[in-house]
Amino acid sequence: MITTKFTEMFGIEKPIVQGGMQNIAWPKFAALISNAGGMGTINVTCWDSAAAFEEGVKEMKDLTDKPFIVNFSLVPDLTKGPEIMKYIEICGKHRVAAIEFAGADPSEFMPACKQAGIKIIHKSPNAHVAKRMWEKGADVLTIAGYEVAGHPSLDGIGTFVIANKVAAECGCPVLAAGGVADGKGLAAALALGASGVVMGTRFVATEECPISDNHKRWILSHGEKDTIIVQKSIHNAIRVSNNMAAKLTAEMEKRGTTLQELMTVIAGRISRQCYQDGNVDGGLFAVSPAMGLIHDIRPVARLMEDMVAEAEKAISGVQAQIS
Repeated sequence: MITTKFTEMFGIEKPIVQGGMQNIAWPKFAALISNAGGMGTINVTCWDSAAAFEEGVKEMKDLTDKPFIVNFSLVPDLTKGPEIMKYIEICGKHRVAAIEFAGADPSEFMPACKQAGIKIIHKSPNAHVAKRMWEKGADVLTIAGYEVAGHPSLDGIGTFVIANKVAAECGCPVLAAGGVADGKGLAAALALGASGVVMGTRFVATEECPISDNHKRWILSHGEKDTIIVQKSIHNAIRVSNNMAAKLTAEMEKRGTTLQELMTVIAGRISRQCYQDGNVDGGLFAVSPAMGLIHDIRPVARLMEDMVAEAEKAISGVQAQIS
């Protein structure tokens, strides 16, 4: 068993957190991670209204009595404060353990979270932002470096460099997100001072993930070089598989386009439909270079048990070498 500041904060067994996994992080899947001793995450993008989201939170509470996270992506210029506050009120009403904010500055929403007793996790792209968010009251910092799937840092600096620096400078638990797919990655993150890891791509390649088998097989047949970053033109950069939809998006951005035109390719509803239909080229598919470390599809619980066992073995191996 691996105990860290993060596991102690939430009373969980394993320092493994499910990433935001836009359009995939539904309650039935997220509850599996929480019930296996980690911390599952549901994503507000899975629902089209506050009322539907509340039903999702209720479903999650029915599926697990363990703590879980709600992920909010605050898109610059598009985020509507009053709407976000509705979702936060729902989280408080149902005693959600934590909210993870990504994207735009969440400062205006943090007091409401604190008042509701919700822990604040901030997904930070660099050390400067992480330190600022910690000073503003974030309880946990998720470090999302250049290699992370979904919304990465654009500084070109990897997660482990940033996490190492932030863990030394900030007094709260730090989670390393990006490039982690096994127990050796977990052990490395802990050695750098992190209190756990966040994974998305590795969890996609599990038996229970609510995505088509075609998408899972795509991960197994591709490697660390098969991703691309798009959506820079709308200040919402995202790392995705280098499929036909991503290539079309990149071409549109290169020649100059409008948000309306981009939405015909990048809209979440398109990806969601492709995830169910098995169309690996029709929509954006968030994955990280961690694909190069993934060679099988396992059940969630076994994956997490294997990761902890491998991390403990790696840590013991290092100790043996230096003793």
